[in-house]
Amino acid sequence: MGYFDSRVFAVTGAASGIGRELAIQLAQSGAALALADISSDPLEVTAAECRGFGADVTATALDVTDRAAVAAFAADTVARFGRVDGVVNNAGVLFSGDVVASDYADLEHVVNVDFWGVVNGTKEFLPHIMKSDRGRIVNLSSAFGLMAAPGYSAYNAAKFAVRGFTESLRQEMESAGNRVKVTCVYPGGVRTSIARTARTAVGVDRADVVESFEQRIARTDPADAARTILRGVERGRPRVLVGPDARVVDVATRVLGPAYQWLLPAAKRLASR
Repeated sequence: MGYFDSRVFAVTGAASGIGRELAIQLAQSGAALALADISSDPLEVTAAECRGFGADVTATALDVTDRAAVAAFAADTVARFGRVDGVVNNAGVLFSGDVVASDYADLEHVVNVDFWGVVNGTKEFLPHIMKSDRGRIVNLSSAFGLMAAPGYSAYNAAKFAVRGFTESLRQEMESAGNRVKVTCVYPGGVRTSIARTARTAVGVDRADVVESFEQRIARTDPADAARTILRGVERGRPRVLVGPDARVVDVATRVLGPAYQWLLPAAKRLASR
């Protein structure tokens, strides 16, 4: 039997993309699942597919920025299954626009979902997961949590924050001798709907953003991404790079240091000529 067999895992953002594939593969591996997403109808589709593999599944409509709702989700998961062994804080949104053109509300929305949603899920589930013999906290950052890019300041800020928060938590668990393993995940471009559902600043060509993401950036299949993530989680790795682009970004930032910040603006200027 593998690690996930008979474990209880909670997954946010489970209605689509990476979250959906994580839920399906966890179900196929024998895990019981507490699934959550702000989009209830597609979430029910994911839950039904997971039940088709024999998994015991709950589905909860959830806004991860609502701390009280996340607390209730964690409490309900433990009440329903008797315990919880891991949580995957996967829910996320994207926003595109230069700082000068961006509204505060849009910037706050990204940080609230992508960072505070992770903090909420971690804080509410952690006390329960610490009771597991081999607990797991899995937080989704991004390749943009390793390298910043122009036009994505709020997304970069949130994903860099997830990285720091998660690395600190892992050290806390290690220092305390707790068996909870904490993993930070850095996906590159994955073929999901995140660009199509993203907000954009005034003046940004939304269609161009979607085309650029889907045609030139999103190379990794969500199912492949989920397999890579779960393999790393099972092994308790501190971080998981998803896709060749994430690995390139990781190497580039290590080798170039702050000098990488000259590359993307130069490429953008060349492309506009």
